Amino acid sequence: MNRFLDFEKPIAELEGKLAELRQLGDAGGAGIGEELANLESKVEKLLRQTYAKLTPWQKTQVARHQDRPQFSAIVAGMVEGFTPLAGDRAFADDKAIQGGIGRIRGRAVMIIGHEKGSDTASRLKHNFGMARPEGYRKAIRLMGLADRFGLPVVTLVDTPGAFPGIDAEARGQAEAIARSTEATLGLGVPVVACVIGEGGSGGAIALAAANRVLMFEHAVYSVISPEACSSILWRGTDKAELAAEALRLTAQDLFQLKVVDAVIPEPIGGAHRDPKAAIRSLADAIERNLTELDGQSRSSLKARRRHKFLDLGKVGL
Repeated sequence: MNRFLDFEKPIAELEGKLAELRQLGDAGGAGIGEELANLESKVEKLLRQTYAKLTPWQKTQVARHQDRPQFSAIVAGMVEGFTPLAGDRAFADDKAIQGGIGRIRGRAVMIIGHEKGSDTASRLKHNFGMARPEGYRKAIRLMGLADRFGLPVVTLVDTPGAFPGIDAEARGQAEAIARSTEATLGLGVPVVACVIGEGGSGGAIALAAANRVLMFEHAVYSVISPEACSSILWRGTDKAELAAEALRLTAQDLFQLKVVDAVIPEPIGGAHRDPKAAIRSLADAIERNLTELDGQSRSSLKARRRHKFLDLGKVGL
């Protein structure tokens, strides 16, 4: 059963009528076939129209949808023979960042990403995808392992930001994020990062300093959340919609600004409506980008990755 966002109320009403008609058909109602087909056509048309003109704030809501495919679901649908690897070998295993070795379309990779969880229990377990220092140190360890054995690194970014709690700060949160970003930039293997939902602040860039940065069509990626931006600028969260407009956080804006390299199309109505199709599109994009990076030397991969980020924001004189 679909869970609807606030702006989807007209779609929800039509789908409610559609469900009622289908029940009538199942119960042996006569002469409703044509009406059912018309209503299905209306629902699809309204979905297309709605999702073709989403505002940045609406895209933020879609990116946060609780049914959107998470790291665990994507790994299950895309990675063969996945072997999870845990712990930072120093303090603990942070459940907000997951990782391991597996194969994508026959290619061995190290895959690392944020896991938000899909219900209350799992979201608490994974701390809503907000990693502590041990999560980033685990990522550094796994990236080092991949570098040693020549495995490409694929990262899946989906976090509101790094965990801001006192315990995280006491264990060196800022240093861990900086070291993770440094480690990603310094890898001698291809790195492809994919923003699959919400890419928030340093907690996201720590896994996204890649040769290729991809984004789902309705994902968002920003230095700060719209609510936090609103709170700083207007002393409250009621201007979050305005902040989302100003932040230029959509995949389309960021592709135009050359912050991301490609936008991955989602099924009509968002990835949460058809996770399997969304995961196939993601696997296609990862395979294509890894293939394009094949054959580059370690020094070339490092240099191009470094220049990619140094060149961001440059203005021609």
